[in-house]
Amino acid sequence: MAQVEATTQREIAARPEDVFDALADYSGTRGRLLPGQFGEYEVREGGDGKGTLVHWKLRATSKRVRDCLMEVDEPMEGQLVERDRNSSMVTTWTVTPGSAEGTSRVTVATAWKGAGGVGGFFERAFAPKGLARIYDELLANLAAETEGRAGA
Repeated sequence: MAQVEATTQREIAARPEDVFDALADYSGTRGRLLPGQFGEYEVREGGDGKGTLVHWKLRATSKRVRDCLMEVDEPMEGQLVERDRNSSMVTTWTVTPGSAEGTSRVTVATAWKGAGGVGGFFERAFAPKGLARIYDELLANLAAETEGRAGA
């Protein structure tokens, strides 16, 4: 089983603290940011950053649905780590200052132990691109939610 990784990033015209707060708000903002591939979204514990337990079903393709139960941690300032209790999947959200004052760079990286054999080959070849597209849409929604809302 090989490690499978998907990473994408986006520059957002909003302060890092505002962007991070929106991402960490699992009981409010986060649910509005999710594209259609996320279903059955439910906060089960907490709701704001570290200590949150959140569930969703991620429909990567019409045949591939992943049941995710994510524990959220904040190991350092500007970073959220979501660990799936149902698999080896770990997603790390990192918000840092962007290229200009008052902007943010958001990077999302997901990794998991992939399948072996022929199925694993296709997973390693196609899953990262598909997941990056899903996260690109989520990041676009995050930008639309936070840009122009200084101090929101």
